[in-house]
Amino acid sequence: MTAFTPLTSFAGGLLIGLSAVLMLALEGRIAGISGIASRLFPPWRDGLLPGRLAFIAGLVAAPFLVAMATGQEVVQTVSAQPLLMGVAGLLVGFGSVWGSGCTSGHGVCGLARLSKRSMVATAVFMAAGFLTVFVTRHVIGG
Repeated sequence: MTAFTPLTSFAGGLLIGLSAVLMLALEGRIAGISGIASRLFPPWRDGLLPGRLAFIAGLVAAPFLVAMATGQEVVQTVSAQPLLMGVAGLLVGFGSVWGSGCTSGHGVCGLARLSKRSMVATAVFMAAGFLTVFVTRHVIGG
């Protein structure tokens, strides 16, 4: 069971929204993590590699910075089954490529821009997430 943390969740949402707005305003680009991460590899078509590296470094550093600022360990629950995690990672990667974006690109930025394609993509990945949780908890017994 997860704790209900409305203030922390609200603050996190504000930071995510602010970063998406700043990236769009300053670089004219959508803050989609799959697109940013995929453009870390050659061929580089623009001079934005340092910004992309900083964005990904911020994602990695954030839990450590929160732990240092609050003095509390950041707890992350991840499956202990490497095969399951590998399959899940491949499915998420495939879905990001097939859907032309990820949850941050479609769910945060696309919905804010009222993109119909993002509305459909978000509905599909949310339904897939709901179904996955239902199956793993009630059918498989997780």
